[in-house]
Amino acid sequence: MEPITQMIIYLLIGLFAGFMSGMFGIGGGSIRIPLLYAAGLPLLSAFGINFLVIPFASFVGALTQRRNIAKEIVIYAIIGGVLGEVIGAYSVGFIPTLILAIIFVTLCFIVAFGIHSGKIVPKLTQKIKPTKKNIFGSSFFVSFITGLRGGSGGQIFPALLKSLGLDTHKAIATSLTVSIFTAFGAIPIYWHRGDIIWLPAFYVLIGSMAGAWIGSLMSLKTKPIWLEVGLSVFIVILAFVVLIKTI
Repeated sequence: MEPITQMIIYLLIGLFAGFMSGMFGIGGGSIRIPLLYAAGLPLLSAFGINFLVIPFASFVGALTQRRNIAKEIVIYAIIGGVLGEVIGAYSVGFIPTLILAIIFVTLCFIVAFGIHSGKIVPKLTQKIKPTKKNIFGSSFFVSFITGLRGGSGGQIFPALLKSLGLDTHKAIATSLTVSIFTAFGAIPIYWHRGDIIWLPAFYVLIGSMAGAWIGSLMSLKTKPIWLEVGLSVFIVILAFVVLIKTI
């Protein structure tokens, strides 16, 4: 493959993953990793590049949507998320793959239901508040589970925060802010092992930052109901992908 063609492919992968990240507040790894792997990069390099890109793309998205960040609880989500990610990364292999997949898939469906619980069970939803305690605990648990799988909690953070009672736009902006920090724990590991291939990483990074900016601008102009539908669909697809891979 010609170098110019490879450059364009990496830029487009970054652009698409970054757009989805900015639009829905996800980390982008569930999109970026399989596309980089399909483009011919080793899986560990795809992991490493993804973790390298997440903080920068998330920063662009969070900066663009900074007015919607839930400042009263974001620090608790960050602390819980970072702790869960680090402990999960060091505990890889502790939980059998099948059990881990079942927990993750169940969590995805619960969170997907939670996004729309205000319309389905409004009385129950009114009792759920985004308190500091449940934000910290939920962020820790989600990051721990995703850390055990070699990913980041950014995959389901927006839907989780929405299900805990945050406004949709606030959930997206806050998730982007949390994602800036949760990926940092894994970067030195992949860097030290030499898994990060720098030229592809550069193009993916540029594309992801541009995509995150465009996606964030569109997210701000999109009605919450469509963002909620998008998040629900993404979470359910993610759950099925994990289930299929495990089986």
